[in-house]
Amino acid sequence: MIIHYHPIGIIRSPFKQMTGTPIQSALSKDGEGTVELFPQFKDGLKDLKGFSHIFLMYHFHKARGYDLLCRPFLDETKRGLFATRAPRRPNRIGFSLVRLKKIRGTTLSVSSLDVLDETPLIDIKPYIPQFDVLKPLKVGWYAKALSKRKRSAVADNRFADKE
Repeated sequence: MIIHYHPIGIIRSPFKQMTGTPIQSALSKDGEGTVELFPQFKDGLKDLKGFSHIFLMYHFHKARGYDLLCRPFLDETKRGLFATRAPRRPNRIGFSLVRLKKIRGTTLSVSSLDVLDETPLIDIKPYIPQFDVLKPLKVGWYAKALSKRKRSAVADNRFADKE
């Protein structure tokens, strides 16, 4: 089976390299940026301005390769890749929940970005609390890591290209 995705736009952010980029959108204080939708997708923005937050689905264009065991940003223990949000994945798909501030033409002003500049956008979906907020039952190893979090909220170089 072959699956093809094509970008629908480009995400512009202040983050030019992986190291120093916020590790999650909820931890992003300086993540002001824009989403530039390609003109042929403009009609898809109809009715989006009524939402305060949106999910951005995108392609991790700078990530290369993956390891099924990795050290996630909040931990020093190797964890199974699918129990983490590490950017180096078999299918380099990322998602972020960001605040939608304004729409002008095909440009969306957003905040809480945790995405590298020039990241290809795959899709946009509205955030709907009744669908998207669940009472967490278990959060695995993150429960311990979050309770003693002293680490920075920005990425170090552990997932940067190994050249």
